[in-house]
Amino acid sequence: MNRDYPLEKVRNFGIVAHVDAGKTTTSERVLFYTGSQHKIGEVHEGETTTDWMEQERERGITITAAAITCFWTKSQEPDKKDTAKKYRFNVIDTPGHIDFTAEVKRSMRVLDGAIVVFDGVAGVEPQSETNWRYADEAGVPRVCFINKLDRTGASFEDSYQSILDRLSKKAVRAQIPMGAEGDFEGVVDLLSMKSYTFTGNMGENVIEGEVPAEYLEEAKKYRAELVERIVEHDEEQLAAFFEGNEPSLADLKKTLRKAVIANEIFPVYTGSALKNKGVQLVLDAVVDYLPSPLDLPAVKGINPKTGEEVERMPSDEEPFTALAFKLQTDPFVGALTFFRVYAGTVSAGSYIYNANTGTKERVGRIVRLQADKREEVDQVFTGEIASFVGLKDTKTSHTLCDEANPIILEQIKFPEPVVSLRIEPKTKADQEKMGIALRKLSDEDPTFKITSDEETAETIISGMGELHLEILVDRMQREFNVGANVGKPQVAYRETIMGSADVEGKYIKQSGGKGQYGHVKIKMKRMEPVDPEAKVAKNVTRDSNFEFINNIKGGAIPGEYIPAVEKGMRESMHRGVLAGFPIVEISIELYDGSYHDVDSSEIAFKIAASMAFAEAAAKAKPVILEPIMRVEVVIPEQFLGDITGSLSGKRGSIDAMEERGMNKVVNAKVPLSEMFGYTTTLRSMTEGRGSMTMEFDHYEVVPNNVAQEIIASRK
Repeated sequence: MNRDYPLEKVRNFGIVAHVDAGKTTTSERVLFYTGSQHKIGEVHEGETTTDWMEQERERGITITAAAITCFWTKSQEPDKKDTAKKYRFNVIDTPGHIDFTAEVKRSMRVLDGAIVVFDGVAGVEPQSETNWRYADEAGVPRVCFINKLDRTGASFEDSYQSILDRLSKKAVRAQIPMGAEGDFEGVVDLLSMKSYTFTGNMGENVIEGEVPAEYLEEAKKYRAELVERIVEHDEEQLAAFFEGNEPSLADLKKTLRKAVIANEIFPVYTGSALKNKGVQLVLDAVVDYLPSPLDLPAVKGINPKTGEEVERMPSDEEPFTALAFKLQTDPFVGALTFFRVYAGTVSAGSYIYNANTGTKERVGRIVRLQADKREEVDQVFTGEIASFVGLKDTKTSHTLCDEANPIILEQIKFPEPVVSLRIEPKTKADQEKMGIALRKLSDEDPTFKITSDEETAETIISGMGELHLEILVDRMQREFNVGANVGKPQVAYRETIMGSADVEGKYIKQSGGKGQYGHVKIKMKRMEPVDPEAKVAKNVTRDSNFEFINNIKGGAIPGEYIPAVEKGMRESMHRGVLAGFPIVEISIELYDGSYHDVDSSEIAFKIAASMAFAEAAAKAKPVILEPIMRVEVVIPEQFLGDITGSLSGKRGSIDAMEERGMNKVVNAKVPLSEMFGYTTTLRSMTEGRGSMTMEFDHYEVVPNNVAQEIIASRK
């Protein structure tokens, strides 16, 4: 079977935005204009294609990233039916709510480009900044779309300025709007110097015309700025430009494409998705400026057998290499594993190798997704996004490849959860079902963690926020039919140390017959921040929270017992000495000890290590850490004093205040423990006109009086 679309005509891109910027509405227009559906679903009517979960339709928000394959012919092509002119789009509509940030992060990893949607009234909002940061980390080229220009209070220039001020000075206008609010009628494309208006019930007819006289001066001014920004990226064009010769439109587009792919320019488009104006031109920009898989550098990974770096070119001829970026339990099909193919091809019925687990799995069926609809395919090629049905051992971030040419791609790193809940099954029948449901949900969502309290044997679930956990409990009930009682949300505190300690741990049990003997001497201190790129010494193992240095000289402890010592230490970190919270950022140096020829064993050294750990942690000035959240509150000016006062009263520090349209914006850092239920408080304090967003920022030491309360509540 041959590929139906050449690789240079494939675009993998995501649609990302802050919650309520109109991202899903934009996605629905994309599906309509590409002919994937015959009717536009609206968020406010609960009928959208990409928001297909019941919880998404009820709440009008996106929870899970939906992957869709569709086809596009540029809007000005005379013959839209000519398949030779079609491009294949693999689109991912990502969530905008901060609690589902993992969905954005994992999607960024497998996308080649993104359309970043902004609200024309609010401009850049907090989640826009987070998404932009994720795109920067993943090096994803972007096109900006300032949406909702038809709304009262919308301003293209203010929103554009907020992109320059808060995200990147590399953004530049590619269009300007004709009119705004109720008078918004279309856009001027600055490169071609043409105007575009949209007619028909759904704006499906794109009408090209001359630039109206009242916009001509403004358009000329901004076009000169755009051209100057483009030619900076090509020496020949720059030289010609300074001699007064402007490059041709085709040459300008070519250079702009190169600059966008290199993340040197972010072109800004505008329109109103709800009023069906401007979306088709953004799709043309995806074709013109966002990369195909061929425009990107080879993907790099590690050969698990040799530890050497290897790379794969984006080509069907290369060995099969793919990344599993998402798992989903589907009520009709079963377990779906979404994957992106970086090189090679894969066929239904073949075997694939999981380089992370070292196991082989048989590929039963492969499906391509139209959001919640399925199209079964026999083969998937380089640069495509599809889904395996029924893989058993593959988890998020695993690399799937050809066994003869193994490779492990860089894993996706997810933020740690900050909110916990106690959960128990309602009946005995629910008990077993709850275990299965929780396991499946945590497989799907890497920011959802399950632990059990050793003392009370209760199950504790942790996630990114109250809404995140509420949705997961709701899904457990609907999808797995499990009834559960849920406790109050609790903060995921941590413990660490501020000092250092030098202790020994001895575990000796000798009472006739074979005894037990383990003896270690350790130094404990707070772990220094480490450069992730720096090489790790042979005698050191390290992750973000724990460093273990083996400085045993002259065989004081035989080598075979050292892993048991490290394991004992790691297990002890799960339970802190002050209030039983996990201990983080610890460095342990094992420098001496002794052993017994007959009585020493791995278990004895493991117990000795955990005894030493507990004593050292208690001596090294232990403290409790709490999550501090970055909070942004948007309110009418008359409530400013009340809100800053209420945030300060919650141990918050106000970082900055600014104006956004008619409103004031307060940026603050506040402990999470003080913020439960604050949305309700905010609404009642501002007559329902205030809104807030909150995102994890960092951990900080809890003040002593608060720490004493926490410790007392845990006793």
